[in-house]
Amino acid sequence: MKKNIVNRIALYILALCMGLTACDSFEEFNTNPDKSTKVTSGMLATNLILEIMQEDGTTKTFLRDDMLSKYVAWTEGNDIDYLFNKLGRTDDFSNYSFKNMAMLGNVEKMIGFAPNEKAKNSYKALGHFIRVWKFFDLTMRVGDVPYSESMKGEEGVEYPAYDSQKSVFLGLLNELDLADQLFESGENFDGDPEYDGDVSKWRKAVNTLQLKILINLYKKSADAELKVADRFQKIVSGKPIFTSNDDNLQLVHSDNSGQKYPFYKEGNNFIVFNQVSSFVIDTLKVLGDRRLFYYAKPTVKSVDSGLEPTDWNAYNGVDPTLTFSEIQSAVETKNVSQLNLRYSELPEGEPTFKLSYAEMNFILSEAVVRGLLAGNAKSYYEQGIRAAMRFTADHTPDSYDYHHGMKITDQYISSYINGEKVTFATNASAQIAQIITQKYLATFLQTPFSGYFEYRRTGIPRFTINPQSNRNDPSDKMPVRWMYPQDEYNYNTENLKKAVDSQYNGVDTENELMWILKD
Repeated sequence: MKKNIVNRIALYILALCMGLTACDSFEEFNTNPDKSTKVTSGMLATNLILEIMQEDGTTKTFLRDDMLSKYVAWTEGNDIDYLFNKLGRTDDFSNYSFKNMAMLGNVEKMIGFAPNEKAKNSYKALGHFIRVWKFFDLTMRVGDVPYSESMKGEEGVEYPAYDSQKSVFLGLLNELDLADQLFESGENFDGDPEYDGDVSKWRKAVNTLQLKILINLYKKSADAELKVADRFQKIVSGKPIFTSNDDNLQLVHSDNSGQKYPFYKEGNNFIVFNQVSSFVIDTLKVLGDRRLFYYAKPTVKSVDSGLEPTDWNAYNGVDPTLTFSEIQSAVETKNVSQLNLRYSELPEGEPTFKLSYAEMNFILSEAVVRGLLAGNAKSYYEQGIRAAMRFTADHTPDSYDYHHGMKITDQYISSYINGEKVTFATNASAQIAQIITQKYLATFLQTPFSGYFEYRRTGIPRFTINPQSNRNDPSDKMPVRWMYPQDEYNYNTENLKKAVDSQYNGVDTENELMWILKD
């Protein structure tokens, strides 16, 4: 079982100290005789891991990406650009900004404090994983980014050059190969709130992350340097990957202070504003998917009219592409479902994962369909569904309020997989649609921005675009990227201009197509 979240206050102070030249000596900073006066690799590792695991925020900020992915609509008028497809710049929300990359400055320090060579290998491997996670997220948002010259301020590189997106992806894949090798030659390490320092678990996470990156490169499968298909096959046939939900890279929440589920009711002033989208509810109904009863509450209108919570008609979503006033009007009819009580009433909630066994199986199924991997696409698809449904059921207390008497059992899962709407199709395009749809349902309120990124690369789910509500310009298109941060224009002007010129003909807008999205 993965450890719960630890108190981060001291770790943030430590990270700040490590990043400032005025704190070169930790002994000068901390003179309390009852406290540690020595920085350790484990302390820094804890902070780095939690930085990537908790970067999706709490309460409304926790659901912000779910607005963009059309899982939920929102009836509070402030700060909801994502609901209406306005992305803005990467500096708008600091957790996903260029500025947040500064946390990587502690990677080398973490490695430097390692007590022996085997431990150093493990911390090097962890450092590569953390770096890849952050750079992958950043390049997925904007395109080209500073990579090869980044984090080299101490070497005199004040204004890092931008690397092409292809070069960044190639570098990330190579870093993950190295991380796997280093973990293999390392030892279990201190400071890990995820896998308790188990390098065998981290190897699985490293290779599963590489699979996730590779599926985003499916349009580049002919590239001789990237070797997408070759990498898929080598990983699946010869390297450790996830084998069950127990391997998920996830945070397990508890009723302790600072460890509670991000949308738990305590201090949450936004519970009344969430509304489940029709994209989710209508899809679950069509498929006869009992996750409907775990994800949503019956509408007030259905309760008032006497419908039982076991009735599929007791649930109704709101079209998230309506204008704000239209969404409000729909909610006023009391015929829109909100999130299930388990998301706000349980401090433990469900674990929040960043990589999951279910998602990995859907990736492998898609890879087989696209000819990138030898294997059984149907088997991977079905295992992905089983894992996703078991995750939901296993992390929901057996209470009527949380499953509404429509429990997910192994018997139900088997019948669902063999149902007319879910059984694996016989042609490739239909198979891809099924795989991405199931991945979309599996990452409900999980894996930030996954639904949007999947839509962006595949067109699935088929989100409708309403020019009356769409805040993108032009209003008849979905945006496909974030713009570069203003700070880069202010301080790294020449390098940024070269990157924008080479990628987007000098135009930095939310509608320019980055390299990975081009055929």
